Amino acid sequence: MAAAVAAPAGPVESELDRSGTEEDPREAVSEEEGCPQQQAGAPSSASHNRLAKLPLSRIKTLMKADPDVTLASQDSVFIIAKATELFVETIAKDALVYAQQGKRKTLQRKDLDNAIDAIDEFAFLEGTLD
Repeated sequence: MAAAVAAPAGPVESELDRSGTEEDPREAVSEEEGCPQQQAGAPSSASHNRLAKLPLSRIKTLMKADPDVTLASQDSVFIIAKATELFVETIAKDALVYAQQGKRKTLQRKDLDNAIDAIDEFAFLEGTLD
């Protein structure tokens, strides 16, 4: 049984994009969302699992521990997980600067304390590590 392959009807662009570099279709990023495009027919929750590094089920459990939260959609759980990842990445990078000043590669509590004290974005965390 032979399968027919349909050729595109419109003009075909070359493999090079306008900047002159090859575009890898696996790395196509939606400009609106900033995340890799989903394949047609792929469930959204499955794509969220691949994009999030933290376990979404644990995030959902933590969200439901708040008495004000009764329901948590998959999208909201994913957004909270992604925001948490970005927050941890940011504070770790800022604390790494202080570890490198001490000629160390391992982050210590004092590095986090220094980052929290020095950077205004983390002012809300002052006193939480005590």
